[in-house]
Amino acid sequence: MMRSFVLIILTAAVAGASLAAQAQPETNPFQGDSAAILAGMGQFRQRCADCHGTDARGVRGPDITQVWSSGRTDRGLFETVRRGVSNTEMPAFPAPRTSDRDIWQILAYLRTIASPAPADPPSGDAGNGRVVFEENCVGCHRVNAQGGRLGPDLSRIGSARSREILLSRIRSGVDYPRPGFEPVTITPESGPPIRGVKKNEDLFSVQIMDTRERIQGYEKDKVQAVVDLRRSLMPVFGPERLSDSDLNDLVRYLGTLRGFDPSVQQRPPVVF
Repeated sequence: MMRSFVLIILTAAVAGASLAAQAQPETNPFQGDSAAILAGMGQFRQRCADCHGTDARGVRGPDITQVWSSGRTDRGLFETVRRGVSNTEMPAFPAPRTSDRDIWQILAYLRTIASPAPADPPSGDAGNGRVVFEENCVGCHRVNAQGGRLGPDLSRIGSARSREILLSRIRSGVDYPRPGFEPVTITPESGPPIRGVKKNEDLFSVQIMDTRERIQGYEKDKVQAVVDLRRSLMPVFGPERLSDSDLNDLVRYLGTLRGFDPSVQQRPPVVF
């Protein structure tokens, strides 16, 4: 009897979840509602502006002022906010912490600052940009399972970063990299310092990937120092290292990278 009761509850929960998913309207129920738009502006600035900017034109995240002009629908955008985007920094906003009303109000506000898609196509030669990437970036970054692991996977970078952010980071470097890629220097009791990116840490130990892509763990009381660095290990590509033309082509190529192919087998990191 208890087993049957549990089955009934689970079935009802699944049915309820399915019904809730189907119940979302195709168009925003708060579109044009001034009070909802004002509330959505507050929600956006509190929850989204850190990544997308207060003007929604992108900081760490992409410019989202053109999502409707790119063919996205209200309901599709609602589902993106609710579920997040896998393999990116875009988190899910599950219920009940974030209500349907909150999401629709945020989208109603975004609609008021939406801009049309640019009339001119992006400049740059993506083919040459790929060559530039393979010559300068593939040692640390992966695209569709090919390349290094010391830096973030860039298979979706075209949908995750604006052109302006990419230009800035390539030319000026990256401050405060995201978790999993924070630079660190380990000074052992003997031997030279070891540089890498931090993968895990607790009060007693730290695990890093060194510059040879080896995963290594250290007990903090058995090393001389563990020093966290503010600047990413990514080098600065100034004009003397990367011409403006090649930079333009590289960013054009990066803009085409909008999805990771999960069917491609990845090479696991070396563990020592």
